[in-house]
Amino acid sequence: MPIQPGPMRLSVTDLHASVDDPALTSMTLLNELAGRYPDAVSFSAGRPFEGFYDVDDLARHLATFRRHLEHDKGLPAELVRRTFFQYGRTKGFIHELIARQLQIDEGLTVDPESIVVTTGCQEAMVLLLRALVRDRRDVVLAATPNYVGFIGAARVAGAPLRGVREHDGGIDLDDLARQIRAARREGLRPRACYVVPDFANPSGASMSRSDRVALLELAAREEILVIEDNPYSLFHAGGAAPPTLKALDDRHQVIHLGSFAKSAFAGSRVGYIIADQPVTAAASAAAPSVLLADHLAKLKSMVTLNTSTVAQAVIGGYLLEHGCSLRRATAREAAVYRHNLTTLLQRLRAVFAPAPGAAPEVSWNTPQGGMFVVLTLPFPADDALLEYSASRFGVLWTPMHHFYGGTGGFHQARLSFSVLTPEQIALGVDRLGKLVQDQRARRPATAAHA
Repeated sequence: MPIQPGPMRLSVTDLHASVDDPALTSMTLLNELAGRYPDAVSFSAGRPFEGFYDVDDLARHLATFRRHLEHDKGLPAELVRRTFFQYGRTKGFIHELIARQLQIDEGLTVDPESIVVTTGCQEAMVLLLRALVRDRRDVVLAATPNYVGFIGAARVAGAPLRGVREHDGGIDLDDLARQIRAARREGLRPRACYVVPDFANPSGASMSRSDRVALLELAAREEILVIEDNPYSLFHAGGAAPPTLKALDDRHQVIHLGSFAKSAFAGSRVGYIIADQPVTAAASAAAPSVLLADHLAKLKSMVTLNTSTVAQAVIGGYLLEHGCSLRRATAREAAVYRHNLTTLLQRLRAVFAPAPGAAPEVSWNTPQGGMFVVLTLPFPADDALLEYSASRFGVLWTPMHHFYGGTGGFHQARLSFSVLTPEQIALGVDRLGKLVQDQRARRPATAAHA
């Protein structure tokens, strides 16, 4: 009698290491906790503000883009239909509108053909890392703490990351130089440095103009690329915004990542990458070259083929309705973020002010914009405490150790204030205060400050 085989089973050891990587599970953890504790005030979600969304706007954006194709581009009805319903150009078809937006908002002149429209910024990261990293000797440098999405993209693409210290002014340039030299002594090839120069996720740190110039000078001396991720630069709390790294770039050193997730709406899943670096076909510099963007498009054609044509059309209409200015389009949201940041900082001072003459137990940074504040606590802020915080006190936050790849941030929590009302922020900080009181009572003073 033949043996009936049981169901096919796989071991996680048979799969790529990234599927079981802790860096890829942190977002899942936060989503699961939010689902289990829906009444908790959530400082964990890094989503854009939702108060101005209107489903009817989507149809209007589509109609606006359709008129653009018909009247501005002069396309016949058949080609308009095809644009919406068929496979699209791999590099995307709103590249000219994106180039116009960058010129208007950032004073940045780019060749539209150097832009690849991607399925969110996350795809842009994976494509770029896959292209830049040939083997395990190639490394990418990045500030620590680092955006967990970039950490995850590097793990998926098999791109080794080398951490660089970060301070209140962004990436530590002295440590960056040291890490580049150390990597070369170890026989490695530093290829690029990833930075978020404006209100970095998770730290909220921003680079000064002088440090931006110094970073580009360092990159030129060391012959590495700079990967600039720019999701938050529109959301300054006040004062003149420094130029993007790409706007200062006159040597094609900077690869610029952009997204409409935080400006328009995250559900569109539309991002882009500016990769205007010439790539020669042979070792000789005189050989014909194409743009790095064209090579990234070849990779994209084997991953997602093209970014959703409908999503691109919606974003195209959104841009057209605001004169291709995201700064103008997001003015209401920027005002919300400024007010929420002020509310959060004021409430933290009110709840955690130390007794006269006493040293503060809880501290936090004061970013000048963006969506995040980092809280430093006198006890470990790990995943177990997060669950306890949600179940007992009804408040969620993000353990910072996820942004360190498990090497630091163990007493810190990231607070995101973008989707909350001022009343929710006040309630959430009050609940954090009760959590701290609870932990103070549970932990001996010596252990709390160890």
